[in-house]
Amino acid sequence: MREKILDLLSGKKINVQPAFSGLIHITAEGLQNEGLAFPEIHTDAYKMAKAAASTFKLSGLPSAVVPLDMYVEAEALGAEINFRADREFEFPQVKKAGLFGSAKEITEEAVKVLNKGRIKLVCDAIKILKDDVGNDVVIGGMIPGPYTLLLLVVDLKNMFIAMKKEPQAVTDALFHLSSFLVEIGGAYKNAGADFITIHDMGGSPAFIGPSKYEQFAFPAEKMLIEKLPKPRVLSVCGNVTNSLHLLAQTGADALSLDQTVDLAAARLILKDALLFGNLDPVETLYRGDPVQVAESVIRAKEAGVDAIWPGCDLVIRTPIQNIKGLFV
Repeated sequence: MREKILDLLSGKKINVQPAFSGLIHITAEGLQNEGLAFPEIHTDAYKMAKAAASTFKLSGLPSAVVPLDMYVEAEALGAEINFRADREFEFPQVKKAGLFGSAKEITEEAVKVLNKGRIKLVCDAIKILKDDVGNDVVIGGMIPGPYTLLLLVVDLKNMFIAMKKEPQAVTDALFHLSSFLVEIGGAYKNAGADFITIHDMGGSPAFIGPSKYEQFAFPAEKMLIEKLPKPRVLSVCGNVTNSLHLLAQTGADALSLDQTVDLAAARLILKDALLFGNLDPVETLYRGDPVQVAESVIRAKEAGVDAIWPGCDLVIRTPIQNIKGLFV
């Protein structure tokens, strides 16, 4: 299936609608099977790779993605991360918001920090994954979108004021962050990632509104995608139906949409784009059963998706049996 997915991502027609993911898809069962504790998989390349491969090894889902949290880039810019070692299945968090007091502080010089934080660790994890399961799965490198990253590193009150009074300062900051993310995506690709997912949760038009998305997030996101090595998947959260025409113009090789979007309607608008989605990661994959999962897969296929993806990151306690239900 790996070769078919790679063909799909390269724009070739294939005769199946494969199930895989470019978002975080590890499970408690997979971690237990590998003898891993959740807090430790974020700071050790070998453990990160073992965790990322664990879902494939238990379910057959032909993908593995790193990193396993959304804060690698914020950390590289200087944010302090709480890895929450005292919590069993809690994702890391930024310890203190507002690393930059304002968008004006995010300059070209401020983002030249590729050798800091865990970026090399993630690259090492990709190399380990390549040696371990690289013949069987597609390996994804995941990065946030520039607006999502901006939300993690700047004082939000000052940022929202600047969006009204000094919009160019925010736009400039977003382009600087895009350049930074291009370097990281390139490093992941050079390490052996087969594709890059831009997981732009905070920059979704469903979150900031279609007009602010078009004014602020879209230009920087488009630049990021233009400069990233192919193939590139853009994943956005929420009901983005009113902005699908803009998402199609980002240049992404594929768009991943979540369960709030009517896939059939999206398919009519996105005539030429690869469409991935959109199983509900909570109500279907986590709380449902294999039969409900299979029914959702069939509905997504009938709506015209090119690949079955969870609508967002998996809940850690998602049952492996439900993931096996993706293969219909």
